[in-house]
This record gives sequence, C-alpha cells and structure tokens, in this order.
Amino acid sequence: MRLLLIAQPYSYRIAPFLAAAQKLDLEVIIASRGEHSLVSEVHQGIHVDFDDHPQALVQILEFAKRQPFIGVLGSDDSTVELAAKVAAQLELPHNPPSAARLSSRKDLARKRLASSRCKVPQYCLINLEQTLPDQMSDMNWPVVVKPLNLSASQGVIRADTIDEFKQVCTRIKTIISHNPDDFLNSHLLVEAYIEGVEVAYEGFLLAGQLTTLTIFDKPDPLQGPYFEETIYVTPSRLSQTIQEQIKQSVNDACKAYGLVTGPIHAELRVNDQGAWILEVASRTIGGECARVLDNDAGYSLEMLTIALAIGQPADYQPPKSARGVMMIPVPGSGILRRVEGIAKARAEAHIDKIDIVIREGNKLIPLPEGNQYPGYIFASGETQSEVIKALKAAHQCLKFVLAPVFKLNKV
Repeated sequence: MRLLLIAQPYSYRIAPFLAAAQKLDLEVIIASRGEHSLVSEVHQGIHVDFDDHPQALVQILEFAKRQPFIGVLGSDDSTVELAAKVAAQLELPHNPPSAARLSSRKDLARKRLASSRCKVPQYCLINLEQTLPDQMSDMNWPVVVKPLNLSASQGVIRADTIDEFKQVCTRIKTIISHNPDDFLNSHLLVEAYIEGVEVAYEGFLLAGQLTTLTIFDKPDPLQGPYFEETIYVTPSRLSQTIQEQIKQSVNDACKAYGLVTGPIHAELRVNDQGAWILEVASRTIGGECARVLDNDAGYSLEMLTIALAIGQPADYQPPKSARGVMMIPVPGSGILRRVEGIAKARAEAHIDKIDIVIREGNKLIPLPEGNQYPGYIFASGETQSEVIKALKAAHQCLKFVLAPVFKLNKV
C-alpha cells in the first residue's frame, strides 16, 4: 500500500498529503529534487530532475520495480505531467500526459480551449524579442499580461494602453529571466480583460464525469493592475442557473484538455455573456485553502485526491456551513521581524484558525514579483456575510513588522 507523490521540495502540499495518506494507511514515497531538503520524507525519497522528464521517468520506474506503487500523484502544476507519465507506464489511474501538460502552460491551454470553442478571452502570444505594438494589432484594451508557466498571480499585470503594455512587458521580463527555458523567458500571454465577478471552482473527475465540490465567491474586486487573491467564501451567492453555467464551462474545458480523473481547480469570470475560463488545473486548490473543505468527519480534499489516484470510491461530502479563507495580503517588501495582534485576531467571533506560514527572518515580496502569501485566516458561520465580516475584522488586528532590505555594493 504505497503511494508516489511527485512534488517540489518546498511544496506546501506535501504535509497535507502525508497526513491524508497516514489516515488511509498508505506509505508515501516522495519524488523530488530535494536531496538537500530538511524535510526527512523528501530527503529520503527519490531524487529527480524535473527539467529532465525522460531520466526522471526512468529513475521512478526502476524504483517501482523494487517497491511497487498503487497510485501516483503530482502535487502541483509543475509535477502533474510527470505524474501522468509515470501512472501511464504503471497502468494506474491517470490523465493523459498531454492533458496534464496543459495545466502548466497557459499558452498551450488557451490554444486548445479556443480551438475547442470554449468560452475564453481573446488572446495572443507575444515574443519579447520582436516589436511589441505590431503583435498587438488585433487586441482591444485593457489587457492582462501573463507569464506562461508561473502561478499564484506572479507576474500577472493589467495594461490599459500601449505605453503601459510596454512597461508591463519590461517588468515581467525581469520576473521570468531566471527561467532556463528560452521559449518561456521570451514569450508572454496577453488576454483581453474580462469585466465581471471572479469565482473559483473546485471539483473532481471520475471516469470523465465532473462532480462539483463547491464554488467559491471572491467578494473583493480583482480589477488590477495586479491580481492578489484575498477572500474565498462558500457557498456561492450566485444563482443556480449561473452555477450551472460555471460547471458547464469547466466541463467543456476538461473535455477539451482530455482530462478524465482527479481533482479540478478552475478560475472563472462571470458576466452577462456567461462564465469565462481563466484557468483550469488538474490539481487541488492552492495554498492552505483546501482546509476550508475539510468536513466534520475529518475527511479532506487530499484524502479524496488520493482515493481517486488509487481507484478507491470517492466518498466525500463537503461541509454545509458557510466557510471562508483569507489569503493574507503581503503588506510590503522587507524582512519579517514579527506579526503582532495574532491573539486578538484569533479571538474575533467566527474565526477558526490563523496560520502565519512565513517565518521571522524571511523576506516578503509583494505581487507581481512575489508568489507567496504570508499566511491564512479561516472562518465559519451561519451566513456568507458573517464569514466575510469575521475575516476582515481579524485581518485588521494583524500588524506585520518589517525590516528594510539593504543591498551591499560590490567593491
């Protein structure tokens, strides 16, 4: 009873999956590039290079000959394709690797969705090494500019004019310059900005059939220029008709990708023209947000995901109370010295938990350059309004004390 988890060595999803596997009496082997990791499960696992899928696949399959797996999981966008390749070779439940790859490449995903007539924004792919205005002739303003493979809204910026667009491209080029892939560090996706409310869809596929777990409302407007997530709250206030439109759009996207099994996380914009797909990923929701979906019986989204990966019944009922999470906004750039007011924030009515995940001494980097939230606030109550009010009240209690970052000039 052994599960293979393919994960980045720093992934916050490792701990929840380890806890879920323990409840299901499964041993977990982690494949990662973490030979120097301080996490013992990563250090003792299979050490692979995610930039060399053929060699990583050989290493994992050789290990599987000695210690077989009953399921394979990729923890995030950067690992789901390799997980699908491994599972295909071992004849375990999986998505086609080509479908999983679309989760990590926004340009390929857009092309597939558009060719399948899914409801997506107008878009174009631009080459930063060519003249920019010439590549934008068919686009209407405003636009949203995105790196091809980053997550957590890193590098995502709105531009309202051609001059802003040029400045945005220069800024994002610096953000993606570390990428060793020449194509990924020289191309950007440009999409038409879609007016409307934004939602997150959580569900799962089993034998190609999509089941909805919940739809999260995002009560704070996400209008740019950066798109920092804040509050997710469920159940949605949207009408049943609109919720069906959302599910249909996600279902159409899954079929276009070729996805057939496992968790689905999607981001959409909803307006009078319908539900527009911004993103569909074959993974669970990011950060610690999955804790909102832990039910009263102790069953978690990670347990559901593992069940799907090992071919067991997906027996899961989401909680029925109103629940929400705030991804605490990054208050500024600097070294975190301490967080004040946590006890007061936890004492606010309807607050369930506050997790500060960035430790003292680490650097905070705001969007669009940053990609990590300092922590999460969780609340539950009778109504959505009650939950939103509690999250905002708790956030007001917190004070992040930062020290400036000094750069030493080379002599």
